[in-house]
Amino acid sequence: MATERYNFIVSTIAPAMNEEGNIDDFCRQYAAMLEKAPFEGELVLVDDGSTDGTLAKIKENAAKYDFIRYASHQRNMGLTDALQTGFAIARGEVYVFYPTDLQYKPEDIPKLIAPIAAGADVCTGWKQGKYNKRFVSTVYNAFSRKLFNLKVHDLNSVKAFRREVVDQIFLRKDWHRYLVVLAANAGFKVEECKIDLYEREWGESKYSIWRIPVGVLDMLAVKFQITFLKKPLLFFGALGSILFILGTIVGFWALYLRYIEHHGDRALLYLVILLLGLGGGLFMMGFIAEGQTAIKEEIADLRKKTQRMLDRDKNPPAS
Repeated sequence: MATERYNFIVSTIAPAMNEEGNIDDFCRQYAAMLEKAPFEGELVLVDDGSTDGTLAKIKENAAKYDFIRYASHQRNMGLTDALQTGFAIARGEVYVFYPTDLQYKPEDIPKLIAPIAAGADVCTGWKQGKYNKRFVSTVYNAFSRKLFNLKVHDLNSVKAFRREVVDQIFLRKDWHRYLVVLAANAGFKVEECKIDLYEREWGESKYSIWRIPVGVLDMLAVKFQITFLKKPLLFFGALGSILFILGTIVGFWALYLRYIEHHGDRALLYLVILLLGLGGGLFMMGFIAEGQTAIKEEIADLRKKTQRMLDRDKNPPAS
């Protein structure tokens, strides 16, 4: 019985940085996958400032396979920017993030697409197999699940997602790691599937030990943005009010000691100044952040309205 084909195009965005020895085999495996896949697909290769022959290999394969599109950066911009470049030239309704290092095999791309075809908006891979930094990854993902209240096992793996997801969320530098978190926060349906991970056969990992503290700080920044910055005046205003009230109480206590007990304490005066200053400062920060949040929401709303207008232009109502 013939496999039912999906009615959407899948664009696989594959960033590459000094992956000269992997490009040929990656493209060959992608071609073999596409022959059997139940969808029409394209491979969008993005050379992210490679200093070896990666770009030349990409061009060779683009001449060989008609499903390849490509772009290149003059210097290394990082994965998030490479993905954004890929999104800009991709033609599909569904995107797949898949690195070119062959630690994930292109044959598994249909596994990521199946949940999307069934109604999910995002499908993230759950790494299976032995790999370096497994302990760090396990701790990081456990902390992320707790912090963001997500049920998926692996945030930093290959993933598939509808184009609407990246149209409606904002990815800052290095925030590709939190695409699943931001998508879930925006109301998109998230699923996961198991994906085999293999040892790298050529080249070296681009990830250094410095990725860990940067990742933790980014994680806290994302948490702050999606939680506290929704109602910044409530958060900063509450803290500021508590400190202001404490400062007022300490101030009255200092006045009591000075004029009733006739015992002045300069340390209390400094504490009053500190508490009232911090309280007032936090309250003002809340007002400023509230204004920034309002601007951000207006821009997001304008983006959605613009997208709806474009969709109506593409699919006008029947007269």
